[in-house]
Amino acid sequence: METTGLKLYGFEITTIALYDGKNIRYYIQGQNLEEFIEDIQNYNVIVTYNGKTFDVPFIEDQFGIQLNQAHIDLRYVLKSLGYSGGLKRCEKALGLDRGDLDGVDGYFAVFLWYDYQQNKNKKALETLLAYNIEDVVNLESLMVMAYNMKIKDTPFNGTHELPLPKMPEIPFKPDLQTIDRIKTTMAGFI
Repeated sequence: METTGLKLYGFEITTIALYDGKNIRYYIQGQNLEEFIEDIQNYNVIVTYNGKTFDVPFIEDQFGIQLNQAHIDLRYVLKSLGYSGGLKRCEKALGLDRGDLDGVDGYFAVFLWYDYQQNKNKKALETLLAYNIEDVVNLESLMVMAYNMKIKDTPFNGTHELPLPKMPEIPFKPDLQTIDRIKTTMAGFI
């Protein structure tokens, strides 16, 4: 999930991505964001990174719903394995490469949304969606890695390990010109 800011109150959801290991779904404010409410009900378990603290309360507040699914927050699972920090830091530590999206984070995502809104830059929206979808797609790999590490010292090691999932085709590509331009703009805010 991406928002117009990094606080729970006074900001809005801009995009949400869902990935169930087969299908990628994405939702955009002003287009189809409300469809998320129905679609999320199709799942009994949700996997997030820091979702217990940020995403779930934000979604519940914005939509006025309760997400009662079982919830695996990989922030805590990975911390128990010695990996801490944000999602991108854990991804790097575990060997996941974001390619052209390296260096793009949640703060940057806010600038992408504003560029899309203020300048009607569709490339900014596509970059934001590529980033948001990469987050959820990588959660599957992180979940499998964490599971395999957790069973390493059990009798199930070697017999119940899971193979790393194949990366699906992400329907959007980041636009490097947009990223570079926004990085230059952001440098003026730091």
